[in-house]
Amino acid sequence: MTITTLLNSLLIFILCFAPQTFAKQLFANTDKVTQQDILRGSITPERAWWNLTHYHLDIKVDPASKSISGTNTMKYRVLSQQKPLQVELQQPLILEKVTQNGETLKFTQQGYSYFINTQPNAEVGKEYTVVMHFSGIPKEAVKAPWDGGITWNKDENDIDFIASSCQGLGASIWWPNKDHAYDEPDNGVLMSVEVPEHLFDVSNGRLIKIEHNKTAKTKTYHWQVVNPINNYGVNINIGDYVNFNETYQGESGKLDMNYYVLRDNLTKAKQQFKEAKRTIEALEYWFGPYPFYEDSYKLVEAPYLGMEHQSSVTYGNGYQNGYLGSDRSQTGVGMLFDFIIVHETGHEWFANNITSVDIADMWIHESFTSYSENLFVEYHFGKEKAFEYVRGQRMNIQNTSPIIGQYNIHQEGSSDMYDKGANMLHTIRQIVNNDTKWRDILRGLNKKYFHKTVTTQQIEHYINKHANYDFSKVFDQYLRDIRIPTFEFFVKDKVLKIKWSNVVKDFTMPVKIFINNKEKWITPTSEWAEIELTEANPFITIDPNFYVNTLNILGNN
Repeated sequence: MTITTLLNSLLIFILCFAPQTFAKQLFANTDKVTQQDILRGSITPERAWWNLTHYHLDIKVDPASKSISGTNTMKYRVLSQQKPLQVELQQPLILEKVTQNGETLKFTQQGYSYFINTQPNAEVGKEYTVVMHFSGIPKEAVKAPWDGGITWNKDENDIDFIASSCQGLGASIWWPNKDHAYDEPDNGVLMSVEVPEHLFDVSNGRLIKIEHNKTAKTKTYHWQVVNPINNYGVNINIGDYVNFNETYQGESGKLDMNYYVLRDNLTKAKQQFKEAKRTIEALEYWFGPYPFYEDSYKLVEAPYLGMEHQSSVTYGNGYQNGYLGSDRSQTGVGMLFDFIIVHETGHEWFANNITSVDIADMWIHESFTSYSENLFVEYHFGKEKAFEYVRGQRMNIQNTSPIIGQYNIHQEGSSDMYDKGANMLHTIRQIVNNDTKWRDILRGLNKKYFHKTVTTQQIEHYINKHANYDFSKVFDQYLRDIRIPTFEFFVKDKVLKIKWSNVVKDFTMPVKIFINNKEKWITPTSEWAEIELTEANPFITIDPNFYVNTLNILGNN
């Protein structure tokens, strides 16, 4: 066993006994906002004047020196008056030069943001191209995928096993690009990745060509993505891979499903990866067609836990059910499925199809995707187990800071966006109280915002409109506040007194209660109200599927 493998095994042991680590924040929160935070996190004038249309990332990856070199040919369309063109590339990588039509361009640098003086007289509506030349040794991942970068590992046969993961730090940690989520390349990405000839690179989209340079003893793998793609979803996975595949007859026709795993794990993968087709089946039912039929679906073994790289989902869950062999819900239900396959595949709809404009709204990715675990369980194992699972996730909630972060400074919100966000959606489903309508809302979101970047306000508005109910205060409570609503009640003879406490102003969320096991819907406010009862001192309970606290003032039930 190599030292790297031993350290990874220790990390897995730690994670198994700290399930909240999965929800660890990917971005450092700080009260101090720097100029770099603003340049990275806002739609600056130097970004707003142009629209990204295509990348061709052409790189050489050298495992011996742990270096990357190459070019990114970027196409863009002019939207308004020309300004310097802003891109990012993080140190220690170096942006060596930028060319346009064969001419070397001048640029300035602020931190890791670069401002390129493109050729003058750019016309609105016209497409242009710049070529960015770069090289260096990129940041090495410390604890991928949370503290990301490039992972330079060896497999059990001492063969290089390399992968990128960069959601928090950003794609500019290993290649130059427009590093803000609001703008994705309309016409996708072409990736050309040169590696030593004994290795195989797996990237996003479809493999269109392999070139073998026998003199240099390298192979270059060309992968093409035709759909828009978020930049942190672009990835490289390099190792001693073998491939097997299948097809799935889905809602939009035949979906090609390809699996790339280390050679020694082929037998295990053929068994465990049966979960992938079951996941696509369940999530197409709830969310609508898989969003990237043209680019296929891939599940790729990686030297870290996993990540939602678009059409190239990475997997490192040890070919076992649960989350590294444990159940994050502590209910037993989490052991019925492979957490990483289900969760990371769920991101193909929420994160990759629907992407938040600002990472402060990353709950759109994580809340819906954490909730997709529950929906997978419901589809395959029934509602009772699904509801038990999502309630079990509550033990991971911390309620120390709001789910939504600060805008325009590249800062996410609380890690509660996972489990608390899932329970918020589960609570909203109870209020909708119509499973057909709820499923239509989830599918409608993916149709309305197909391949788009969105804001929280757009998601809230869509749900409110199609549920025909104003959830504004519910969203305020769960996304922008740390308090959990407390249902306070008081039973005396034939009178039930009710109110909400620990709530935002004007909070009036309806809730289902049971009076001597008889269902009743009520809508408390933050003021005491009375309900006349038909019998004295009945037993009062609240539906446990609402994520709220309960306080019986008299404690007489």
